[in-house]
Amino acid sequence: MSTLSNDQISELKSRFRGHLITPDDSHYDYARKIWNGMFDKRPSLIAQCVTTADVVSAVNFAREHGLLVAVRGGGHNSAGKAVCDDGIVIDLSLMRRVNVDPRKKTARVDGGALLGDVDSETQLHGLAVSAGVVSHTGVGGLSLGGGFGWLSRSHGLSVDNLISADVVTADGTLLHVSQDENEDLFWGIRGGGGNFGVVTSLEFKCAEIGTEVFSGVIVKAYENAHDYISFHQAYVQTLPDEMTVWLVVRKAPPLPFLPKEVHGQLAILIPFAWLGDQSEGEKLIEPIRDHTPSHGEHVGMNPWVGWQTLFDGFAEHGARNYWKSHHLKDLSTECVDQLLSFAQTLPSDECEIFIPHMEGAPSRVAEDATAFAHRFTPFVLNIHTRWRDQNDDEKCLAWAREFHQATEPFSQGVYVNFISDEGEERVKDAYTQSTWDRLVRLKDKYDPQNMFSLNQNIKPSS
Repeated sequence: MSTLSNDQISELKSRFRGHLITPDDSHYDYARKIWNGMFDKRPSLIAQCVTTADVVSAVNFAREHGLLVAVRGGGHNSAGKAVCDDGIVIDLSLMRRVNVDPRKKTARVDGGALLGDVDSETQLHGLAVSAGVVSHTGVGGLSLGGGFGWLSRSHGLSVDNLISADVVTADGTLLHVSQDENEDLFWGIRGGGGNFGVVTSLEFKCAEIGTEVFSGVIVKAYENAHDYISFHQAYVQTLPDEMTVWLVVRKAPPLPFLPKEVHGQLAILIPFAWLGDQSEGEKLIEPIRDHTPSHGEHVGMNPWVGWQTLFDGFAEHGARNYWKSHHLKDLSTECVDQLLSFAQTLPSDECEIFIPHMEGAPSRVAEDATAFAHRFTPFVLNIHTRWRDQNDDEKCLAWAREFHQATEPFSQGVYVNFISDEGEERVKDAYTQSTWDRLVRLKDKYDPQNMFSLNQNIKPSS
């Protein structure tokens, strides 16, 4: 491990209000942990910022000493880019304020805030930000890659609701970006990830949703999987934007509404959320209930804050994770054949095949309006490979890679937040060629030395 001298650290400490954690600190092992248990990296310094000025100081310090830089918000990225060996982690995890303006229906969110922080504060006013579905996800990283969840089809992606942001660039400059100020960088951070600087604050437009939504999970029998998925593809594409229905193939968890004999058996989980009157929502899910037999369901009016924790138990910290993903052009018979073939060989009980339905509001935004591309594909496939024992690495990684390769013929691009560490060519697949070229020009302008390289990286042309 490269070391920093006490004098160097003391010099930074003299202008730093947060916490500077070194390998000798008792909090070091806790502070360097991230969500994905596959990564066990040891930075030379963890700079836990509490102010924007701290972030500026940390960026300047890293540049002056030629340090490798990792930026941590929620630390939830499957590629493990929020921590590094040697180098410095610029850690925003203590910057979690959320300030809501109920009159303007906006929320100003610190760069380290988690989705649960945002939901808790916005729901005081019956508002919500269109974002993700796991409450301990970092809002910053999620949003910079695009950001989708239960509100996306009706209210757009996180990047579509971003009003402005504050960004500390590689030269230590603090820039405010919006449609009217530093517009080129504002375009780039909406889909281009953390390639251009450290985003310390984001301002979002909120949606008025009340405090409860009609939502739930219907668990279908796996024996009818091909029949149900064929129906599912056609039916969900007829639904109004206010209804979001997803599909998950996995071994049934021990949910209290399921018979015990179903626990641990292959099943199809159909989670949904409806932004409207319950009676209308009931009519819309009736065909799903009726089409093939179900093992059970939990359906009703649910508090939004509670509903947003639905997937938390399937994505807790510490497990080993490896994601492979595609945007899917459709769920053709041939595609479903491959999906179900690999479902039969899940390498662990925690693996799942996650297929959210997209379309809706994001598909009505021009493809070049933001750096988020591939707005028009109807489905996403996330091969969420998850296990606990390091001895299972080889079989789990091989399963995911083979599955991914087998479904390539049905794909068109990829969602950048669902990429593991797969190299530059795979990152390019998240963008159109014209978007990629524009992002490279932005990288040349704002980070020509590629200080911010630990991300789904867009390298400068030099």
